Amino acid sequence: MYTIDVISTVLGSRPEELEYPIFGLSHSEHVVDTSLKGYPQLAADHLLNAKMRGKLVAVLGDVIRRLSLEFSKSKPSSGETAEEQARKVRMRQRAYEALIEISLNLVGMESRIVGFSEKEVNESLKHIVRVLDCWEIMEKNEGAEVSVAKAVVDRFLVDMGKVMYGEGMVAKMGKEMREGLVDGRWASSFIESAKNVIQDNVYYRMIEKGFCKFGNDYALGLRWLRHLGFVQVSTNPVLAAIAYDDDPELWDEFRKVAENHNEWMAKPEEFGDEIAMQATMVALWPNLLVFRPIALLSKLHDGMVSYQLNPNVAASFEGSIEDALKIYSAAEEFLRRYDAYLTWGYSSTLERGRPNIVFKVAGGYPAAAEITATLNSLGIGTNNTVTYTVAQEVTLIMAAMRGMAEAVKRGIRPTQVYETNMGGRLESHLRDLEAEKMLLEALRKSEDEKQILQRLAKELNAEEELKKEVLLEEKIKGMCGYTYLKRLTHPSFVEAIASAKTKGRTKGETLASLTRLENDLGLAGTFVAQRVFWIFFSPENRPKWLLHRQREFGLSPSEAEEVMHKIDVLPASKRKPADTFLTLAGRNMTNTEFPNHQWNVLQASRQGGFKLEDYSNAILRKPESDVLKRLLVLEDFRKAYELTPELRKDLNEIGITGDFGDGGLRVEEWPNFGSVVKTMNQFSLGYEDFKKRAVEFVRKISEK
Repeated sequence: MYTIDVISTVLGSRPEELEYPIFGLSHSEHVVDTSLKGYPQLAADHLLNAKMRGKLVAVLGDVIRRLSLEFSKSKPSSGETAEEQARKVRMRQRAYEALIEISLNLVGMESRIVGFSEKEVNESLKHIVRVLDCWEIMEKNEGAEVSVAKAVVDRFLVDMGKVMYGEGMVAKMGKEMREGLVDGRWASSFIESAKNVIQDNVYYRMIEKGFCKFGNDYALGLRWLRHLGFVQVSTNPVLAAIAYDDDPELWDEFRKVAENHNEWMAKPEEFGDEIAMQATMVALWPNLLVFRPIALLSKLHDGMVSYQLNPNVAASFEGSIEDALKIYSAAEEFLRRYDAYLTWGYSSTLERGRPNIVFKVAGGYPAAAEITATLNSLGIGTNNTVTYTVAQEVTLIMAAMRGMAEAVKRGIRPTQVYETNMGGRLESHLRDLEAEKMLLEALRKSEDEKQILQRLAKELNAEEELKKEVLLEEKIKGMCGYTYLKRLTHPSFVEAIASAKTKGRTKGETLASLTRLENDLGLAGTFVAQRVFWIFFSPENRPKWLLHRQREFGLSPSEAEEVMHKIDVLPASKRKPADTFLTLAGRNMTNTEFPNHQWNVLQASRQGGFKLEDYSNAILRKPESDVLKRLLVLEDFRKAYELTPELRKDLNEIGITGDFGDGGLRVEEWPNFGSVVKTMNQFSLGYEDFKKRAVEFVRKISEK
């Protein structure tokens, strides 16, 4: 038996350096060698290739044979040094991890994406479960007090629990998996429990049925989401900072990068943007690797990572393109080496190194259209963000189409494109405006203005806003922001509004009025997404765009279809489960979500009476006319929902007509739209804060 601490040895295990060039004789040898170097995920993902269909059972049998030999050779002996025992523990750890990772890929959506048959999946899993049980019996017979298998399973679950500090869906899934563990069968029961939790999840079922595709707005837990079928992840400066908080080991990785930049050391603040870019890329690399097999299998249609360009140069065409090309080149160099292992032994005609990255272009500035078109013309995908209005999104999708068509004409296969619809942020902006207006009006009608305001600020935890040396209107604006007031039906807000001496109106009537307005506002973002989707991808309009692409750009029918196929609307910044369920579509749609929102969606799906089938292609539903009529009274919603005269003319020439209105947000108005201002301020503050932390980290290195 081992005399060292098995748990701490497993938790502290670090991989060895990968060797180049790669030497190998077979796929099984490659999988085993990669696993034993400490890369079980890479080893497992190597098998996710269409060329492995029909060969999986045989190759896996060879893997099991070799790992079993290594496992047996790692039996502890008396008189061994702690270092030798640690080496043997790590060897067994990596054997367990390799087979568990392979199993998770097989019970997850990956096996379907590759096209493995149900028979070969089941037979492979049967063999894995048997050998894992045999290994655990071997450990027990050796007198192990804490088996390596248990320590490995605990490591998986501990990592899952980090997602949003235990509040994300993946963290909750980990708790459910733990309930299914069996003492003495830690590894095999973990696989069985994981299979049940994964395949019972509403996201797995939605993706399996082709209801929609999904992405994640968070850096951790991605492999578990990939097992559910998620195919995208979004990043920005705020999320990069969170990634470093959740996984402090990223700072160790960034240290290696910083130590290779001697020019940073004397005055790191002069290289602030470069340092921030490199630090963000360190957080980005693991995301690229998680989705790499999906990207290669789908020919860059799925498995994409959205990278936020520097918000300080978002309005600049030159600055944004320069940043994008730097990052793209660095990603290409990094992925060439990774792909050498991932795709070893497969076809040499497979394109390697092409990044599965799309750049988040801030759609709040006029330059966004040309940035979008230019990047796509180079075969580099984009994800337009800071977008809330139909006019913005239509303009930018058309720009993406133009760039993608140019790429196709040059013989370049286009990368996936996303058009983010930040519906939740639009709803919050509209709510802010209505709350400010109603509260100011209520205070002016009240005889106890100061008392009402102080009580409301206290109950909303917004007392800091009252202390600011600003006008009353600015204090109210701060208090009514989403940070403090998330719903108009908050009891304290209802009380404040009802306290005004409104003639003939009771508190109950006030609550009813606010409830209706809250429900209306909650559909504003969905209505925008529905209109954008209908314009481009509805059954009646999609064929018109295909014909237009052929006529306008001289594309063949198949080329035009490839362009249309690789554009997805991306509903984001969700506030409630309905924001997901009402924007489902079988194609040209990817919903991206935060981990806590995913948990809310999962819980909603478990409520009595919930029927997933009720939401099939819900994006094509027509807006409720009464709700839409009330929302159109709000000036900023009208700007968000209607088109401009110029866009109406463009669509009419393609044959797309409708009651679009002409009060939509004009290009020159984009930077000053309320939602744009609020979001860009947040992104800029987040970027500057992260840059400051990264520069300070480099300064401490230089001092040493």
